[in-house]
Parts: sequence; structure tokens; C-alpha cells
Amino acid sequence: MDGLPVAHERPYACCVVIWREAEGRREFLLLRGLAPGGASYEGEWAWTPRSGARQPGETPDAAATRELAEEVGLALPLTPLLDGSASEDVALYVAQAPPDAEVLLDDEHDAFLWLPLDEAFPRCLPSIVAAGLANAAVWIEMCSTAA
Repeated sequence: MDGLPVAHERPYACCVVIWREAEGRREFLLLRGLAPGGASYEGEWAWTPRSGARQPGETPDAAATRELAEEVGLALPLTPLLDGSASEDVALYVAQAPPDAEVLLDDEHDAFLWLPLDEAFPRCLPSIVAAGLANAAVWIEMCSTAA
């Protein structure tokens, strides 16, 4: 938590599901958060897609772009999934990274993994976080099938 104020209207936060095609498989980026005091965190909320709070007056698109840059050091085109979020409190986005994207973690995270969906999904807790990842994966699959 960075102590900055949070927007008072929905969505209060945004989640960006970052994915890539690497070595013939689709992978999703998960970050491991740090507990207060800096220790590696385990349990619920330990491994999640990139997410963060929206600040007062900030649009969801701007918040998602800011979070992406601040927390993983990436500037990627974002696609909002207007009906894809598992909660009206969180705006859901997807972003495709190149296979060689360089992830630069901020001081709120200490590790990251690129995992296929079947390995990423069970790591994402609580279930509402996993539901957002699953919804994004379905959208990505539908788009790649239609292409």
C-alpha cells in the first residue's frame, strides 16, 4: 500500500492481465507481493496479475496505464474488457507483451512468473482474482481464434 487516496466511485481499482506468446505457448504474468515490512508474502493475494487502486479523478484507463508502468515497467496497449471483470469494483484490462518483454518490478513485489493458464489459475487467490484471469484468458482465446 502506498498510502495514496483511492477513488470514491466504482471502479475503485483496475487489473491488467498481461500475456505473451513464448516458445509456442501462451503465458500469463503473475507478480508476488510483499508483506508489510518487506517479507515475501504467501497465501491469498500472494500471486496476482498486475492490479492497483484508482486515484481520485483518474480514469480507469489512466490508472491501468500508470499501474502497468509503475509496477512492471511496461508500456503496452491496453484493451478494456468492459463486461469481463468478476466485480464492478475492478476494471479489467488485457495487454499483450512481446516474448522478450523485460519486467522491472517495483518495491511492492519481489518476484514474477510467466505461466500457462493451467498453472497461473490455481495460484491466483482469492477466487475473484482467478475469475478475472479466467475471463481475460477466454477473451484472448476468442480473439486469437477469430483472427
